[in-house]
Amino acid sequence: MGNNTQIPQGKLIVLFDGVCNFCNDSVQRIMKNDKKDRFRFASLQSDIGKELTHERGIDTAQVDSIILIDPGNAYYIKSTAALEIAKRMDGFYPILQIFLILPVSLRDRIYDIIARNRYKWFGKREECKVPSQEEKKRFIE
Repeated sequence: MGNNTQIPQGKLIVLFDGVCNFCNDSVQRIMKNDKKDRFRFASLQSDIGKELTHERGIDTAQVDSIILIDPGNAYYIKSTAALEIAKRMDGFYPILQIFLILPVSLRDRIYDIIARNRYKWFGKREECKVPSQEEKKRFIE
């Protein structure tokens, strides 16, 4: 990493739209249902978010809501990212991985409709949410 940021070993990194209410609520849901402490978080707007997407050649103009980065250089975008996250969560969420059998083009079309309308349907913040002290441990900067 260019700015000496330490990426935690063996953790999956969820990059999300930090000003989107739906995205912030989703991060809260992931944290609550991540009993095995698999995930770390950063907003796409943060320096680390920009660095991680740039390193992987991800065009954030095309993917501006959620990206899952696996250790190393593997990453998932759009509906595949959401379903890969669900697969690793606790509770009933892993059942959602059944949708991975659907063609990516179909899943991403539905995903894009939600992503395109997320500010209208769920609202937008003026700035990224400030995490609590407990939550801060789960975020990378």
